[in-house]
Amino acid sequence: MFLGEIFGPDLLIVVIVVAVLVFGGAAIPKLAKNLGSAKSEFEKGLKESKASSTSADIPTPTAETKAPDTDK
Repeated sequence: MFLGEIFGPDLLIVVIVVAVLVFGGAAIPKLAKNLGSAKSEFEKGLKESKASSTSADIPTPTAETKAPDTDK
């Protein structure tokens, strides 16, 4: 399996070392914090979107859908 060989633990170590060299040791925790907050904001938006789409699926009675008056 070719992808299993590419994305092994060796590559993970190399990526971490390169990230520390590029961003610096002090910036890595800030980057991780920003990624965590972005993930939670994204999940919050998904929940809000799902809730609004669920409430939009329930039809609300309007003047057109109400039964006509039979008091003639």
